[in-house]
Amino acid sequence: MRHRKKLNHLGRKSAHRKAMLSNMASSLILHKRITTTVAKAKALRSYVEPLINRSKEDTTHQRRVVFSHLQNKYAVTELFREVSQKIANRPGGYTRILKTGTRLGDNADMCIIELVDYNTTYVKETSKFAAKRTRRGGSKVKKSETEAAAPKDTVAKETKSENQESTDTTSEKVD
Repeated sequence: MRHRKKLNHLGRKSAHRKAMLSNMASSLILHKRITTTVAKAKALRSYVEPLINRSKEDTTHQRRVVFSHLQNKYAVTELFREVSQKIANRPGGYTRILKTGTRLGDNADMCIIELVDYNTTYVKETSKFAAKRTRRGGSKVKKSETEAAAPKDTVAKETKSENQESTDTTSEKVD
């Protein structure tokens, strides 16, 4: 029975498994997205998310703890400089697994594991113009814009022609 055994051994000895997860975590942090099997991605997610969570607090101790897991100073620097800024307000769930089908050679389930805040397809962008506006006085704004856009001479000619038409119609009614 597998009660309370949540670690997937991935068919490897412990030293090989730790080295593989360390390399995959470093690649994920540096490249923001990697392609792997679903089983490895699930194991990687439980390995890398606590490390990403530690990057929220940038202290020497936290850097040393993360470095002891990753063994890659460039990945540690990237994690504490770039990634920690993006995930500062996120309470958890820093990675996303997208299944892509099966591998051609051995029919293994493949997926893409990525850092959530770096995929612009799924990130909700907040724009400054998205605020709800009321529609008060919209017709006044349109009239003033058209008058401002048109030259003053043409506006004056149009008003004169309108006045002449109105006098012509009134004179016909009087006759």
